[in-house]
Amino acid sequence: MEYKRFNNKIVVRIDKGEEILEKIKEIALKENIKLASVTALGATNNFTVGVFKTAEKKYYSNEFKGDFEIVSLTGTINTMNGEFYTHIHMSAGNDKGEVFGGHLNKAIVSATCEMVIDVIDGTVDRYFDEEIGLNLFKF
Repeated sequence: MEYKRFNNKIVVRIDKGEEILEKIKEIALKENIKLASVTALGATNNFTVGVFKTAEKKYYSNEFKGDFEIVSLTGTINTMNGEFYTHIHMSAGNDKGEVFGGHLNKAIVSATCEMVIDVIDGTVDRYFDEEIGLNLFKF
């Protein structure tokens, strides 16, 4: 991975074999990011995404292996209890044009991943909401 910071924008290249969420965390900690939006595209050959079933308040994961183009990766970096937290969703398409996605649990880059992190001046923490069953923004 390599990246370059331009004021509040960070342009990132994540390389083959690297895991995307690990690299987001590495940058966030190194650059002391407390709040940011994340967007990316690229290629993966191994990813796991989840779907939250609201009635059960539980995530179910789906793992995909093969050649996939990351058509959309979007989310946030922020904090929970003052510590690093991220919430990322990803969609990836196969060679038939079928797209699969959800809450990103893991994604290994197969060629490259091009990412832009837009750092926001400020802090938004999270808290666990019992009724919803998720970690929500706390203002």
